[in-house]
Amino acid sequence: MRLRPVLLSLFLAACGTAGSEPVDPNPPAAPQPPGPPPVSGAVANIGGCQIFPGDNAWNRDVSGDPVAANSAALLAVMSPGNALHLDLGTTEEYYGIPFTVVPPDQPLVPITFGTDGADYGDESDPGPMPIPLDAAIEGGATTDPNPSSGDRHVLVIHQGDCVLYELYNTVRTASGFQVSSSARWDLTVNATRPAGWTSADAAGLPILPGLLKHEEVASGQITHALRFTVPHVRRAYVAPASHCGQYADASLPPYGTRARLRADFSLAPYSGDALVILTALKTYGLMLADQGSAWYVTGTSDPAWSDALDQLHAHPVHGSDFELLASGPMTTC
Repeated sequence: MRLRPVLLSLFLAACGTAGSEPVDPNPPAAPQPPGPPPVSGAVANIGGCQIFPGDNAWNRDVSGDPVAANSAALLAVMSPGNALHLDLGTTEEYYGIPFTVVPPDQPLVPITFGTDGADYGDESDPGPMPIPLDAAIEGGATTDPNPSSGDRHVLVIHQGDCVLYELYNTVRTASGFQVSSSARWDLTVNATRPAGWTSADAAGLPILPGLLKHEEVASGQITHALRFTVPHVRRAYVAPASHCGQYADASLPPYGTRARLRADFSLAPYSGDALVILTALKTYGLMLADQGSAWYVTGTSDPAWSDALDQLHAHPVHGSDFELLASGPMTTC
């Protein structure tokens, strides 16, 4: 559940970049910079499109990165007793966040702004966009394709030029879509949003690269970080995020915070899909992308998730089983 108030845009005028400020506002020692980027595995591919270059932050192997000096302090305010929750379904058609792949000749449709009075048009990429009028909207279903509440994300990969389009707070119109924000991502390069800009995700990040997709897990390996949420995020961000959280509390984590399942966490009780997921969390970790329920990892709906869900229910993984990684400079608002 998104917690991104319209008034947040008022804070952005006061944003400033602390060129050398670490995640910890009062570190006990000089922060350790992230290590050199290790060689990553094969990059995920959807519809013939590579999901960002191999050295993109989402695709980077962080198993050897140093732990942040303030990891324990930040974890203490991130509901560490909560269990990791796979926010996806096995029977619900659009539970989680669906995505659509469209051909190069997909017709363009207009995008307008201001759903429910929330308008981030000044931080959005304008239309028109190659999004089919029947595109799946998060929270909908074949029998009810037009949800009236929730985040209502729409994710579309345009084949040919390999551009990702993402919409937030989407309402279908007669000729296109009304949204609160929209973002366009060229999947062939490592460009990020302008400083201070949101996206279809509160942190200004793309959603699709961090989704948990069963066809990927079934291949035996996830080679990217996964998107997750916690209830309270500091009014700050670290790269690759570009937008601030809600709370003026220096004890909270900023958007873009990277969490990694500890190397000493035993994977012995797990097998199959659950083992693939947890192995990825030790290698690529999680990226803080939105405010919501504690330690929720977003994915797509698939009946095949049943076994992984059962294993994580029987042998839960908790927030306290993770560690937070050292980052680059932090921008505060």
